[in-house]
Amino acid sequence: MELISKLPNLETTIFTVMSALAKEYNAINLSQGFPDFESDPKLIDLVTQSMKSGYNQYAPMAGILELRERIAEKYDLLYQSTYHPETEITITSGATQAISCIISAFINTNDEVIIFKPAYDCYEPFIELNGGKIIPIQLEYPKYDIDWNFVKQQINQQTKMIIINTPHNPSGRIFSKYDMLQLQELTKNTNILVLSDEVYEHIIFDGEKHQSACLFSNLKSRSFIVASFGKTFHNTGWKIGYCCAPKELMEAFRKVHQFNVFCVNHPMQKALADYIKEPSHYLELTPFYQEKRDLFLSLINSSRFKFLPSKGTYFQVLDYSEITNQSDVEFAKRLAIEFGIASIPLSVFNVNHLDKNVLRFCFAKTSDTLKKAADILNSI
Repeated sequence: MELISKLPNLETTIFTVMSALAKEYNAINLSQGFPDFESDPKLIDLVTQSMKSGYNQYAPMAGILELRERIAEKYDLLYQSTYHPETEITITSGATQAISCIISAFINTNDEVIIFKPAYDCYEPFIELNGGKIIPIQLEYPKYDIDWNFVKQQINQQTKMIIINTPHNPSGRIFSKYDMLQLQELTKNTNILVLSDEVYEHIIFDGEKHQSACLFSNLKSRSFIVASFGKTFHNTGWKIGYCCAPKELMEAFRKVHQFNVFCVNHPMQKALADYIKEPSHYLELTPFYQEKRDLFLSLINSSRFKFLPSKGTYFQVLDYSEITNQSDVEFAKRLAIEFGIASIPLSVFNVNHLDKNVLRFCFAKTSDTLKKAADILNSI
C-alpha cells in the first residue's frame, strides 16, 4: 500500500525537539511555553467540586452557557464590546482547535491566507490541509514592525484571510492601534476574514493596552478572536480556549466544531465559569508577568546576550550574535546539551528559515528557575 501524506514536508515541531533535549540532558526548559508553577489552588478545587457535583457528561456543543456569559461580561468590561453568549461565543479544546476549525470552515483550494512571520507553527499546516495558499510576510528583527503598504500589495481577489497574533509569539511585539486601524482599512469593503490570535491578551507590559480586534467595528465584523484559558490561568495541559465572532461567522464555525470535538471538558468549564466571576483573576496577569520579565532581564543584564524587552506574552527574544556565528538551531541544541538550558530558535518560524541569531526564552517560571537560568546565560 502506498501512503501519501497531505503534509509530506512537515517535520517534528521544534517544541518537541527542544523539550526532548531538555529532558534528555536535564536542562532548564525555557523552550516550550508552559509555566513551571501550579494554577491557583482555588481553581483546581473548583474542578474537583464540579466533578463531585455531577458535571461529568457531555457539555453543550458550544460550551456551557454560564461560561459563555462570563466571557461576554469580560469583553464588556475590558473592551466595551459585546458578544452574544448564545450565538457568538464557542468554547474550544484549546486555541489550536479553534484555529483549526476557523481555517477549515472557510479556506478552500487556492484561497490565499496572509500570515506574518515569524509565526506560530500551527497556522501553515492547517492552511495546507485545506488546500489554501500561504502568503508569508516576513517581519524584520529586532522590532518586527509591519510595512502595511507591502501588505496591501499582497492582497488580491484570491485573498481570503489574514491571520494576526497580538501579543505576538514568538517575538513579544504587540500590534498598536495604528496597526489595527491599517488592517481595518485594508480589509474594509472586501470579503477578507481576519483570524486574530489573542491568547496572550492579558500579558502585556509597560502600560500598553491590548488592541483587540473587537475594538474596531469594521474589523470586528469580519474577525474571529481566539483566546486561551490555559495561557491565562497557568494550566496549558487543560487545553481549553474559546473564540468569539459575529453570529453568521460563528454558525459556519460550529458546523466544523461539532464534528471536530463536539464539546469540551465539562467540569473544567463549570470551574472556569465560577472562577472568572471575579475579574481580578485575569486582570492580575499583567503585573504578575511584568515582574517576571523584569526579573529575568535584570538578572541577565550583564550577559553577552542583547535584547529589546518583550512587550507582551511570556517570551523574551535574546540576540546571541556577540557570542557565536553558529546557526540558531545548532546553538539552541548546544545550549541544551552543553550548558543545560533549552530555548527555541526563531529561524524555524521565518520565511526560508531566515536566521538572525536570536533565540526565544520562556520566562513563565518561578523566580528560582529564572535565577538558575540567568546564572547559565551569564556564564556563556
